[in-house]
Amino acid sequence: MRLPRGDTLAGTVVHRQASWLAGRRPGRTPRGPADRGSLTLMLAVLFVALLALAGIVIDGGAKLTAAENASAVAQEAARAGAGIVNRASAYQSGNFIVARDQAIAAADEYLAHAGYRGLARQVPGAANEIEVTVTVTQQTKVLSIIGITSFTENGRAVATLESGVTGPGQ
Repeated sequence: MRLPRGDTLAGTVVHRQASWLAGRRPGRTPRGPADRGSLTLMLAVLFVALLALAGIVIDGGAKLTAAENASAVAQEAARAGAGIVNRASAYQSGNFIVARDQAIAAADEYLAHAGYRGLARQVPGAANEIEVTVTVTQQTKVLSIIGITSFTENGRAVATLESGVTGPGQ
């Protein structure tokens, strides 16, 4: 004699399966096969997006720092060059002008000592001005994963030799 599910016979209970579990195999969700693997794809896309965001934040910050350093080094090298006075002119006529060759050498020496590449020159038509351009190359930390291995920043500064007290009413 066959008993319907859920009835008891001699202490044995036959349970009815819930309709949503009917045909369920271990390891399978109650959803259909169309949803299979969608979480993996979503996590992969989110991981790539987060990695790109981290690259922008970390390497973008390094790029801003490199630009600031290039500008600061250019300013200091220009000041070092503009401070070199042509002594012969100063003693003979009292005019303070930049000693061109020594000023460029002083700016180049500052750059070399600081470990930067750059170019120092006297501004054409201005005897008391030295211009320095510095190039800074920074290696990337995160963006190298997608092929961006480095970036280059340039800094430019002009320093002018001022002598005496200058300004309004002076």
